[in-house]
Amino acid sequence: MSDVETKPDEYACTASGAAGPEELLLTGRTVWLGKTTQVVRALPDRQIRMIGAWCFLDHFGPEDVADAPGMQVWAHPHTGLQTVTWLLEGEIDHADSVGSRVRVRPGELHLMTGGRGIVHSELSPADKPPTMHGLQLWLALPESARFAEPAFASHRSLPGLSGDGGSGTVLLGSVGTVRSPAHTYTPLLAVDLELQPGGELTLPLQPGYEHGAFVATGTVEIAGRPVDHDQLLYLGNGRDTVTLRSEVGGRVLLLGGEPFAEEIVMWWNFVGRSHDEVAGYRQEWLERADRFPAVVDRSERVMEAPDMPTVRLRPRPRRSPERKDA
Repeated sequence: MSDVETKPDEYACTASGAAGPEELLLTGRTVWLGKTTQVVRALPDRQIRMIGAWCFLDHFGPEDVADAPGMQVWAHPHTGLQTVTWLLEGEIDHADSVGSRVRVRPGELHLMTGGRGIVHSELSPADKPPTMHGLQLWLALPESARFAEPAFASHRSLPGLSGDGGSGTVLLGSVGTVRSPAHTYTPLLAVDLELQPGGELTLPLQPGYEHGAFVATGTVEIAGRPVDHDQLLYLGNGRDTVTLRSEVGGRVLLLGGEPFAEEIVMWWNFVGRSHDEVAGYRQEWLERADRFPAVVDRSERVMEAPDMPTVRLRPRPRRSPERKDA
């Protein structure tokens, strides 16, 4: 997925010390992907810019696309990150410059490694189901992997969790002894949890991770705090467990990871380490340089990069020093 805002915010993040358990409620903001798809962006937020290596979270739908184009995200570049696509309803066609051609469906994890540079598109197929609903996230790659060869992996069988109050799927990382087969470059966690009406689930956590929980549907009480749909509750670190309850039922994406110590600069679809590096990626995209091969050929429809900010991208803390509860 692309950040298609014409004037994207700059996010240059520096490390900050762990603060221990917290309960900071954030409400996602609405943005448009082109002219066809509206999403709620929960990360980055001006108060909390990252959770572990997680640096971007978009929630789209549920949307009736029976008589609409659906997702129309044309070829665009990425560097220095991995994308995680997780559909709850509907289908999307993914194509990329390493030759992947995949129909993305619910219950399947699709993990794309941008590394030194990749180009991809995400388009609703002509024979699409009537409803589209899902999430896409980005993971910042550490210095040791950010120039890795671009790659794409699909995982159609993922381990599950179950309890009296609901169930879950481990997308990345592990919960207790339940581990995802997907490969990532930093220690982290992603779990899709579905609570039944009146249900309760308690999950073990890694105390060294910072965590956050995003509610995609329903209203869920997380660590004793009511969280509505399209809200993210930042939980800090130092927790051994987290308990989720819901009277009406709900769907929650639980995220976690070791605090990401490296400084990153994130702008448009690029994750780099400095203003000049990101500006260089943009110029290479404009020139269709070898770093960014075509998905199909050079005549394909693409998304053009917006203008760079009029001021240099500057480091900011991963967490605002003056954060306020939402």
